[in-house]
This record gives sequence, C-alpha cells and structure tokens, in this order.
Amino acid sequence: MLVLVVNCGSSSVKYQLFDMPKKISVAKGSIERIGEARSLLSHKSQKRDTLHKTVTAKDHKRAMQILFDALTCDSCGVLDRPDDIKAIGHRVVHGAEIFKNPALINKKVLKSIRGLSRLAPLHNPPSLAGIAGCISVLPEVKQVAVFDTAFHQTIPDKAFTYAIPYEYYKKYRIRRYGFHGTSHKYVATEAARVLKRPLSRLKLVTCHLGNGCSVAAVEKGKSVDTSMGFTPLEGLAMGTRSGDIDPAIVKFLVEKERIPVSKVIEILNKKSGLTGLSGIGNDMRDILKAKDRGDNRARLAIDVFVYRIKKYIGAYAAAMDGLDAVIFTAGIGENQGRIRQMVAGGIRGLLKKFKTRILVIPTNEELMIAEETYGLLKR
Repeated sequence: MLVLVVNCGSSSVKYQLFDMPKKISVAKGSIERIGEARSLLSHKSQKRDTLHKTVTAKDHKRAMQILFDALTCDSCGVLDRPDDIKAIGHRVVHGAEIFKNPALINKKVLKSIRGLSRLAPLHNPPSLAGIAGCISVLPEVKQVAVFDTAFHQTIPDKAFTYAIPYEYYKKYRIRRYGFHGTSHKYVATEAARVLKRPLSRLKLVTCHLGNGCSVAAVEKGKSVDTSMGFTPLEGLAMGTRSGDIDPAIVKFLVEKERIPVSKVIEILNKKSGLTGLSGIGNDMRDILKAKDRGDNRARLAIDVFVYRIKKYIGAYAAAMDGLDAVIFTAGIGENQGRIRQMVAGGIRGLLKKFKTRILVIPTNEELMIAEETYGLLKR
C-alpha cells in the first residue's frame, strides 16, 4: 500500500511517500515559501533525478497539486497517476483531549480540528489547508490525521494539571498537552529495539532538540510527563522560544514596554530562546562557533540551553524512580555531539546510579505517521 505523508507548515509542505508495510521511502520532498511570488519545490525519488525548481504556489491547495504533479512527472515521478496512492496521513499538531489516537478524516473530524485552531493558531490551520488540498485532488482516497498531542494523552492528571482554579480546566480545558509526540513515540520504540528489551519494561527520557525542543518521560511505553505544556512555548529554552518563565513577566513587559500582550507573546515565541540570549540566531552551529571565539552571550545561551535539559532529565528520573536510557534526537540532538557531552557530563552521578545508556536515534516522524495511518486502515 502506498501511503503519502503530508506535513504542512504555515508557508511550507513536507511530504514523503512510503510503500507500506515494507516501510520503504519511495519519494520525498518539500515546497517552501507558499504564498510568495516564487515558491521552491525540492523533490527526490528512488532511482530518478532530483528535482529543484521554482514554482507558483499561492496557497496550500495549489501546493498539493504541485506535489502530486512531482510524484507523477516523467523525469522524477514514481507514480503513473495520483490515485495510485491508497492513503494519506496528515501531521496535525493539536488534538487536545478529543483525539487520543489517529483519526480517519471526515466532516466531524475536520470540524473538531478547526475548533482546536484556537489552541494552535499557527499550526492547525495549515494542516486543514493541506487536507483540503489533498481532498480536492484525491477525493476518494482515505485520509488520516495523526496528532502531535496524542502520544501524551497517557500523562496522569497530577502531571498535566496546572495549579490554577480548577474551573478553568473544566471550562477551557487548560492543561499540559505536550507536543512532538510522534517523534517521542518513534525514538522510544527504536530505543527498545536497540537495547533489546521490551518497551513495556523501560524507563526512558527522550530529548527532541531542534529549533523546537521538548523532553518526555516515557515509562513502560507510555508518556507520563513532558516539558511542553498548554502550548509549545513551555519547557526548555529553544531556538526562538523562551521556555519556562514566571508568567508575571508578561504583565511587567506590557507595562514597561507599553506593548500589548499579543506582542509579548510574539517576543516569547519568536525572539527569545537561543536567538534572544545569544543575539546571533537560532542555529546552534553558529552559537558554538561564537562561544569558541569568546563571545560571552553565546556561552550564556548554551549554558542556559544545557542546564534546562539537565534539570528536566533529573526531574523525570526522579518521577519515574529510575532511568534506563536518555535518547537524543532531532537536529541538535542528533548532530551536536558537544551539546550531548555537556548534558551527559553534568549528570554523571545520575547516569551512574541508574546505569543509564545514552543513545542517539534519528527521528523519523514521517515513517511513524505512515505506520499510524497504515495501522488504522488495516484494523
């Protein structure tokens, strides 16, 4: 069965076509700068030419048509026609408490995803646009929504409940949801394979460290805590996000800077973290180079970044009363050995006490989505 995985951002689409259940990647690519005058298509397929070209994608609907054209083109395509695809799996960031598992997309599911856009205004609307684009091209093909938040729906109430008046949870469902769930689930499953032990008998901390960063405590194969919260802003210091702060800082900045709350939230999401601390940007490679040149702000940004990770690992080891392995994944986690060494070097006693393994496992969210999609349709 050919399963297409679609991951829509606000101005981009990433995609990958899998032959399931063989788990073979047949083709993959991306369309960047959607909505601009000149969009960029990158497409790579098995045993065919790699394609890089300028396209016109005024919206996600048009981007989907470009995607399917690439999959069927003479020089780099892998399909005779689009309906060779038997299922499409969509990454959807926020499923709240409604979706604890992948969902076959229908009108009711679409309405729920649309309603949850208030919780993820930057993420759910592009997913909806991508779904609509796929339906317009392949209306008869079954489509599945796979939610970033679903893996974390096993977190107990003592971990997901904020200590604010309980009525706000009842009225608005304000709670910890967690994100990057597909990635955390994938690397936890792979860790069990590497360790040659049942996932049901392991206590793991999974560290997804990219531009967005999150840590999860995975006990017996289930997420029992995670660093991101009601939104992806909580938790670790990230590329551009502040992570944990005293919420009273928001009011303080509103008054001192004479700016609206929305502007402060934008600063915390887009101008903070590594970017705000270093003054350089969100690329860890550039910040490490600056640190080596003696840049004190770069040194501070890295110290804060590493310190937060160590704190969360320690907290989750205590929460699970044990720790079999710490897994690093995503751009920084997979590629920046110096950062991994700084983290591990700062928790030597903890690692020794629990005889903890350090693993580097490349994430593959697209394959996880393909597996979830295939699994749902084969039930």
